[in-house]
This record gives sequence, structure tokens and C-alpha cells, in this order.
Amino acid sequence: MESDNSGACSQCPHCCDVDRVTVLGLCKANNQIKINTYLLHKGEEPVISGENGSGTIFFSHCNLKCVYCQNYKISDWGYGKYYTVDEVAEIMLSLQRNGAHNINLVSPTHYSLQIKEAIILAKEKGLDIPIVWNSNSYERVETLLQLEGLVDIYLADFKYWDDNNAIKYSAAPNYAEHAKKAILEMYRQVGNLKIDDDTGLAYSGLLIRLLVLPQNINGIQSVLNWISEEVGNMTYLSLMSQYYPTHRADEFPEINRPITCDEYDYAVHIMEGLGFENGFTQEMGITPEWTPNFKE
Repeated sequence: MESDNSGACSQCPHCCDVDRVTVLGLCKANNQIKINTYLLHKGEEPVISGENGSGTIFFSHCNLKCVYCQNYKISDWGYGKYYTVDEVAEIMLSLQRNGAHNINLVSPTHYSLQIKEAIILAKEKGLDIPIVWNSNSYERVETLLQLEGLVDIYLADFKYWDDNNAIKYSAAPNYAEHAKKAILEMYRQVGNLKIDDDTGLAYSGLLIRLLVLPQNINGIQSVLNWISEEVGNMTYLSLMSQYYPTHRADEFPEINRPITCDEYDYAVHIMEGLGFENGFTQEMGITPEWTPNFKE
């Protein structure tokens, strides 16, 4: 099975309207799936990684251009190798055979329709572990609707509330509006995160990630208020302290440093004040040790 992803591309909110067979859009991906690496990854939340690891596939390119991206070698520089839909399905099955708790698709948005075909094919061949859609939430509802019934867990970022910051740091116009619509659609599809009592592993539902940025560039109070009001404070959150300056962060003095304890404590205080009880926090001083050694 081969997918050419031909036609005017509108898989993500950029709606570049180009035929990726011959022209590249903002994501710089063409019509073929490109992957840098796949492995059993133990750096996700405990309910995702478990003991064996999450069967993680790191896709090359990205529909955001985050100046501080920790995976910039693949997201921005595009390191990786091309695979057919059939080969991607086989990667999923090989990860399952090696004991993966789930299939974790990292930054999949710009390959959504090809990945959909790969998931269907892999399931036909015996894939029966959860599918995790590990997304920056700059998604179109129209695309997410095509994944309904195929994705079990949505692992969704909410990066910014302020549009100026979304444009400045990630080249993502109207990020919050698109992320809100996307997260509500994800929630409609899978509901709150469900965890198996025996294994401690998530098997379905929504988990929202918030990477705390310096100087509250996220607009964390507005983000958490919205989640509380529109999704509910039973939502599982992952409040991450692991930001460190990398890639092009040195071009922006205000983010060219790790976050402080006060900045992280501020986010925790708001989260607790809104009554969120489900989810995960991180210790300060997390290092990049879980960032894979991406292939050039």
C-alpha cells in the first residue's frame, strides 16, 4: 500500500494548499512519510511509558517552527528516512512484538492521512495495543475526525494563549483558537484518561501537556482556566518543568534560560487552585537525558 498524499494539502491549520508531490508547504514535508527513529521510549509520563517503554515513532518535520524545539534536528532540519505506509505499519507491529505498551506517534499531524492508512493496515495485521497521538494541538478538527476510532489516547500540548507569542516563537497564527477546537474534539472522541488498575497504564483518553516556559510566555493561568471551564478539572494534566534553551533560543534573550522554581511553582499553584487532581508534575532540574540521539 502506498499513499501519495497528492492534492492541495489542508491537513493542518496552515492549509498551505500545495500539492506536496511537487511543492513543500510550511512543514517542509513532501508526500512521503519520513521517520528519524523508532524505539521503546521510557521518557514519557509513567502511564504511557510503563516499565517496558512506549513504542515511539519520531516523525521528521513539523507543522510548527518552535525556536526552542528540543527535537530540532528532526522537526526543523528534517533528518530522517522515507518509509512507505506498509513499512510504517510493520514498524508498529515490530514495536508491539518487542513489548511496547502502546504506539506513540510523535508530531504526526503533517502525515495524518498517511498514518491513518498505516494504523488501519497494522490493525488488520494484528496490532492491538493503544495508539497515542502525540500532538502539538495545531490541528484541524476536519483531520481529527478522520482519526476517530483509530486513536486511543490523545497526548496533546497546549503551548500558548497569546497569539503574538504563538507567532513569534512557533510560527503558528491563531494557535490557541485551533488548539481549543482540537482539544475539545479529542475529548469528544476519547473522554478523560482511563488507566488500568492492574498495570497502571493508560489505555484510552486525553492527557494535556503544558510545558512551562520562561516569563509565563504560555499564559498558563488563561490556559488552565479554559481547560477547567471547557474540559473539566478531572482532566489529566502533565505540567512539565523540563524546558531548556536550545536550537534558536539564544536569539530570544527572554527565553534563553531554564525556568525558575518560582515560575514552575506559579503554574502548580494555579493548577491546584483550580481543583485539578489528576496528572503529573516534574522535579526541577530535569535534563535532556530522555531526548533520543537522533540520526543524521
